[in-house]
Amino acid sequence: MTQISVSELKMNTGKYVTMARDQDIMITKNGKVVAKLVTAKVDKKEAFKHLLSLFPEKGLDLDPDEAREERLG
Repeated sequence: MTQISVSELKMNTGKYVTMARDQDIMITKNGKVVAKLVTAKVDKKEAFKHLLSLFPEKGLDLDPDEAREERLG
């Protein structure tokens, strides 16, 4: 993960937008992290896990890979 200042981001925006395709970039102001530049790619497994965590009372303890195999199998 890369950490840069707001002024560095302003000077080299294109460079950091390109870098954000592959890694998160922490943006600082006065030495404190104020923002995070992340990829626009959707991590489907993480989204699935997050969705399951919203309904803990349902007891859904599914593994995304197992669910996929069941669907395809």
